[in-house]
Amino acid sequence: MHNPSREKIKKVLDDSKTIAVVGLSPNPDRTSYMVSEAMQRAGYRIIPVNPRADNVLGEKSYATLADIPEPVDIVNVFRRSEFLPELARDFKAIDAPVFWTQLNVVDEAVFDDLTDAGYTVIMDRCIKVEHAILK
Repeated sequence: MHNPSREKIKKVLDDSKTIAVVGLSPNPDRTSYMVSEAMQRAGYRIIPVNPRADNVLGEKSYATLADIPEPVDIVNVFRRSEFLPELARDFKAIDAPVFWTQLNVVDEAVFDDLTDAGYTVIMDRCIKVEHAILK
């Protein structure tokens, strides 16, 4: 697994406006909330994907990626690695350009499958940290 170069990651962040966050918790003490709140403050539209929440960060939450009624630029995953195969299938169905997993969330087969299918895949990287470094 080889993540894209920092230059490519910067281009992804520059070109993207909407981030669907799978596993976004409504609890402000959770990492998913803190990272998403920071990205929202940086100007990105955050779309929560959490079947147990109605709203997070002032945005309507959706049960699945397929339920989101608008295009998404980045799918940012805050779920454990064992959920990645299923999430990759859901991701392909909405055809967003970028699949991003947070720190310690890795599945080599999913990385290879999505990369081979032409998607940009970034795994085991914090989007907030990358944004802070590259902006």
